Amino acid sequence: MIPQESSRRSFLKTSVALVGTTPLIGSSNRAQAEESNGPLFAYVGTFSSPLGDVLPTQVDLPPGNGRGIHILQVNRATGAMTPAGVYELGTSPSCLALNMAGTRLYSTNETDRVGAGKEGTVSAFAIHHANGKLKLLNTVPSGGAGPTYVSIHPSGRFALVANYFGGSVAVLPILSDGRLGAATDVKTDAGKIGPTKATNAPPGSFAFSGHDRTHAHMIQSDPSGRFVLHVDLGLDQIFVWKFDDEKGELTPSEWPAVSLPAGDGPRHFHFHPNGRWFYSIQEEGSTIVLFDYDAATGRLTSRQTISTLPPGFAGSNFCSEILVSADGRFVYAGNRLHDSVGIFSVGPTGTLTHVGDEWTRGNYPRSFNFDPSGQFLYCCNQRADNIAVLRVNRKTGGLSFTGHYTPLGNPSSIVFLDRPQAD
Repeated sequence: MIPQESSRRSFLKTSVALVGTTPLIGSSNRAQAEESNGPLFAYVGTFSSPLGDVLPTQVDLPPGNGRGIHILQVNRATGAMTPAGVYELGTSPSCLALNMAGTRLYSTNETDRVGAGKEGTVSAFAIHHANGKLKLLNTVPSGGAGPTYVSIHPSGRFALVANYFGGSVAVLPILSDGRLGAATDVKTDAGKIGPTKATNAPPGSFAFSGHDRTHAHMIQSDPSGRFVLHVDLGLDQIFVWKFDDEKGELTPSEWPAVSLPAGDGPRHFHFHPNGRWFYSIQEEGSTIVLFDYDAATGRLTSRQTISTLPPGFAGSNFCSEILVSADGRFVYAGNRLHDSVGIFSVGPTGTLTHVGDEWTRGNYPRSFNFDPSGQFLYCCNQRADNIAVLRVNRKTGGLSFTGHYTPLGNPSSIVFLDRPQAD
């Protein structure tokens, strides 16, 4: 659904008020910046159609328009992206993660056709240091159907995977050459499924996505690596695990889970740079919840709930991504159907204030990410088959459209690699 013209005008008014003016950069300076800083690559995961009869299709989804993992080179000055290659993959590599060294890329392949247990897979790739091209190292079972998220533990020795359709999370060891080993631990979610009507849904909402069964949607370590957190949308819970980084095993923490309002559906989360504030976005409730995080025990204590949508919004909306700016001053929240990025300022105690919204220039923004400089936000408009580039005003938090689109089938996630390293 694309916003009506009045909505677009309101988006533009808000963004003009927020963004203000930005100094222009001369073309010669841009060229020098590109040359002196070296290449900046973006990798985009997509929902892709099966390639022939040998590869499994994605789970519970229509055939995608993507071709696999798309590689693009980024102009550091303008934010524009140009195609630099594709690793053809018909298994919907919908989420990507880079290792700290920038030498390996990992993808979740959102399938359910592997083995008798109907598992998905995770793939490991080596990155060519000169041109950013990918070489497949290996592919292993993900520990459940429909893996939708992968992150790398701070130790660099484990990949953490959330299996959405399997309702499970898994720990996969990363071997010395970057390949993945068999899972060292798999945990399957269990509990009471939440209602189909979200507690905090906007008036008139019919938003229903994941309250039919368990759905592990995201998994990530805390900044210290001592605890691993994951959300289950169907259970309306965030789980907190102690992590053994020698064995690669998860055990319940002293405070093993926290519940969100019934039916709201936690989807993604992001830690504030100070490590003490934790923001969770709810897919069906269209809210952000601020938690205080105790790094010593892993305990989460909720302190604020705020809508991701502008005042007065009514109807259906599905939230997607949430990111905290690198300086910790702003939080950005994705709204699908409203097709916007909500912008929030972070107060002295971590509480959020709604600042404005920016139209994503596309349909169904599944995720977004900042480039390494923090100057640009790249929005993956899944159903519009494009990535829109928005300039970030670092002072106000505002977003303004650069005019740059990258056409790309069903983009799902985007990560950036600055100056690929020699292996």
